[in-house]
Amino acid sequence: MRHILFALLLCLVPPLAHAAPLCVVRSEAAPALKQLSDVMESGRFIAYQPTSLRVINGVLEQADPASIRKDLETLRPWFDGLVTYGAEKGAETIPDIAAELGYRAVIIGVWDPANKAELDNAVAAWERNKELVVGLSLGNELIFSKRGNWPDLAKAIADLHKRAPGLPVTTSEPFAQFLEADAAPVLSEMDFMSVHIHPIFEPWFSSAPVFNWADFVVRVGADLQHAFCGPVLVKETGVPTGPRAMGFDEARQRAFYRALEKQLPPTRKEAFAYFSAFDAPWRVNDVSPVPGHHPEEAHWGLFEQDRTPKRVMQDMPYLRLAR
Repeated sequence: MRHILFALLLCLVPPLAHAAPLCVVRSEAAPALKQLSDVMESGRFIAYQPTSLRVINGVLEQADPASIRKDLETLRPWFDGLVTYGAEKGAETIPDIAAELGYRAVIIGVWDPANKAELDNAVAAWERNKELVVGLSLGNELIFSKRGNWPDLAKAIADLHKRAPGLPVTTSEPFAQFLEADAAPVLSEMDFMSVHIHPIFEPWFSSAPVFNWADFVVRVGADLQHAFCGPVLVKETGVPTGPRAMGFDEARQRAFYRALEKQLPPTRKEAFAYFSAFDAPWRVNDVSPVPGHHPEEAHWGLFEQDRTPKRVMQDMPYLRLAR
């Protein structure tokens, strides 16, 4: 998570923008990218981590397949696209279960690109579900957390292109990282962009009206179009529902999403995923790249940990069932 002045954002593009937007155009990945764009435009993505998968004392616990199925059954009336964070400890089965439940698209996350077993799991899940898996994200905030660097990440994406040519590949970072000049090698390899844009971490957030929260996401997305020409999916954006002492509640979460839905209508080139599916109380004690206590991390869900829908879901339109 990061704190960047809104005024500074408006100055980022001229010095950091490339002469022309960077992107890779690979014919092998075109069918999956078309499906990704189809769901971006006409469907609805949500960032999802199983409610039964937790990190306790640095150890990733095993996710229960029956619990994953209940999670995905809960989400399916409103969402037909999933973005995951890992492909081990049971999370690698998410695409298989999603296929059975009629989801239209899954972007598989690989938390650690250097973990051969996790990467193998992700590629195998794609091979089993090529009509469903529309992308693979190598790493989540690797650069921001200093767990990786741009050259190594570019090589990892290029290697994956050779191994699985038909699989679109991206990585997930906060927007400021993608606007760095050093990001060019990765932008030149990615098939689509998966980006985090969190207005709540901007210093003006608490005093700004809801319109400006959503407008911030829209403006950042426009800046990213100057740097990258492929589809842009805002993987993470939102407002947590607690703690109330920090000014967060269910009403503010709902207001943000209703505003963002109006100001950033989905297209084949740009859309946002809802972040995230379920509350995760264990995240309060999770390792964070930003020092300090982060109680809000427990409350990002559109549903409680027990799968009870929050206020934001009360007027969320249902989606048609899959074919």
